[in-house]
Amino acid sequence: MALLARRRLPVLSLLLLEAGALRAAAERSSSSSAMEEIATEKEAEESHRQDSVSLLTFILLLTLTILTIWLFKHRRVRFLHETGLAMIYGLIVGVILRYGTPSTSGHDKPFSCSQENRPFTTLLVNVSGKFFEYTLKGEISPGKIHNVEQNDMLRKVTFDPEVFFNILLPPIIFHAGYSLKKRHFFRNLGSILAYAFLGTAVSCFIIGNLMYGVVKLMKLVGQLSDKFYYTDCLLFGAIISATDPVTVLAIFNELHADVDLYALLFGESVLNDAVAIVLSSSIVAYQPTGENTHAFDAAAFFKSVGVFLGIFSGSFMMGAVTGVVTALVTKFTKLHCFPLLETALFFLMSWSTFLLAEACGFTGVVAVLFCGITQAHYTYNNLSVESRSRTKQLFEVLHFLAENFIFSYMGLALFTFQKHIFSPVFIIGAFVAIFLGRAAHIYPLSFLLNLGRRHKISWNFQHMMMFSGLRGAMAFALAIRDTATYSHQMMFSTTLLIVFFTVWIVGGGTTPMLSWLNIRVGVDPDQDPPPTNDSFQVLQGDGPDTERRNRTKQESAWLFRLWYSFDHNYLKPILTHSGPPLTTTLPSWCGLIARCLTSPQVYDNQEQLREEDSDFILNDGDLTVTYGDTTITANGSSGPHTATTSLDGRRTKSSSEEVLERDLGAVDHEITSRGTRLVFPLEDNA
Repeated sequence: MALLARRRLPVLSLLLLEAGALRAAAERSSSSSAMEEIATEKEAEESHRQDSVSLLTFILLLTLTILTIWLFKHRRVRFLHETGLAMIYGLIVGVILRYGTPSTSGHDKPFSCSQENRPFTTLLVNVSGKFFEYTLKGEISPGKIHNVEQNDMLRKVTFDPEVFFNILLPPIIFHAGYSLKKRHFFRNLGSILAYAFLGTAVSCFIIGNLMYGVVKLMKLVGQLSDKFYYTDCLLFGAIISATDPVTVLAIFNELHADVDLYALLFGESVLNDAVAIVLSSSIVAYQPTGENTHAFDAAAFFKSVGVFLGIFSGSFMMGAVTGVVTALVTKFTKLHCFPLLETALFFLMSWSTFLLAEACGFTGVVAVLFCGITQAHYTYNNLSVESRSRTKQLFEVLHFLAENFIFSYMGLALFTFQKHIFSPVFIIGAFVAIFLGRAAHIYPLSFLLNLGRRHKISWNFQHMMMFSGLRGAMAFALAIRDTATYSHQMMFSTTLLIVFFTVWIVGGGTTPMLSWLNIRVGVDPDQDPPPTNDSFQVLQGDGPDTERRNRTKQESAWLFRLWYSFDHNYLKPILTHSGPPLTTTLPSWCGLIARCLTSPQVYDNQEQLREEDSDFILNDGDLTVTYGDTTITANGSSGPHTATTSLDGRRTKSSSEEVLERDLGAVDHEITSRGTRLVFPLEDNA
């Protein structure tokens, strides 16, 4: 029995020891789990702190930029624009973050997944029974596997490119359309469309082909370490063809430079951005069939052309329709009684246009641009006085902050972006190609346009337009959107340097260039250029206002003159509280529809609502001789209200220009003064 008891004792001891070990292991596991939870909470807290610091950094950058802008305006300093200041401050902060902050995370350990032949957007990793989720950040070349950014702060200040497209770009583009100066824009509409569409396409293909030659040279001298296709060169041409002369236009506006030059540059830059982004999308969609996916294929080329036309027209229609819907909502509801709700709806409808177009596969930049133009033309007339002021100021502030934020980030990205590839040959070739592409864009088109313009685009205007081809926010946003491959990383780095150079050097030289080219400054925005030999003369008239009105009307683009009549008689009465009643413009059998769609304010108001900055329309023949209360028209055109006498002696009625002028904001009503006014063409149009 004693022997049996002695034998049982070791077994019992072993069981007790094993139980103690299990208990200790459980306690260690529990303690380890608690420590892991604490560590996770600390990491989340640290990440939140770094997010706050990164946003605070940009807010301080913008604050410092605003204060310096005030100082520059106070001292009348014009050699550096606010966007250049933002870039300089961004560079300084980028240097501090790059070389002044230590690494805060350990080195990542690479794992091999040889069984998979494609990357996954989201990856779940099982670590000792715990699953962790990882997201795809991009491809890393094998040579840079050990140079992955280990500084969490630098990672935080590197934004997702979609932030630029979905948050920062919409207010910039919408403000461009909403603040459009329609009078001078439509007077130069034909030239603006030619520069924006044909000129951008010419510039894209010239730059693309020249850069393809540069790439071939780099391959010969051994400076090309990876693939760089012809389509990549064309894509670079489309990206860098997006001009953004924000610095030049700001100086023009401050100095009151020539209004036609301002309209040409502003109109080109607004539409040029839209064309460049659609053109880049079309080039990306170019996919030839066969083994060589980068060779020329006629079918793929025409498909890309179709993609360009489809995306642009679809985006245009989407933006215009959204603007029309907003105009109808503000017209047929009583939102004007609640200005806050009215402003909020206007803001949301305008911003959603961009996201809706992107979600439908179109281009949000084009959609929101034409939405802004439509809102300014129709919806603005339906808003209350408070909402008009609020919407103008709201988008002006958003535009200012977003633009300066982007330029600050450009300076930051020069040091925080980890995929820079700087090639001296490619950079020098890009500058030469941009210069030649801009020259081929401006001078030949100006020569062709001058063949049909009354007021020619003079040589000093052409030189200034050539000089003003700055690159800015749009080129940067297009370049940073895709930096996955070697060629796109080189294109992004080169684009960044081009933006720096054009904003600092070209923007700073704007004022001396204006003086050197003898371009008028201090010009009243409503003042027209003096008449030339091939325009109309006023021998004795009622004053400068009449002369300006007549000359501006006849110079309006013929495309706008064709569209205006339909817009004035039908669209304006349907979408706004202004214009003639539809009961007078629609056929009699449409009386019920006309009465339903016509706003009661049209009948109540004796004078039409005025448009602040609009164009005036007059065909070449609609010229008059006025004596006393009798008006003699040169072409016998007639209209209701007052009696007139034509040159052939027939008794007619006065032109309906009186109503058109009221709608366009020219005058509240026609005032015929005593005296003789004679306006006639120098050439015989017969």
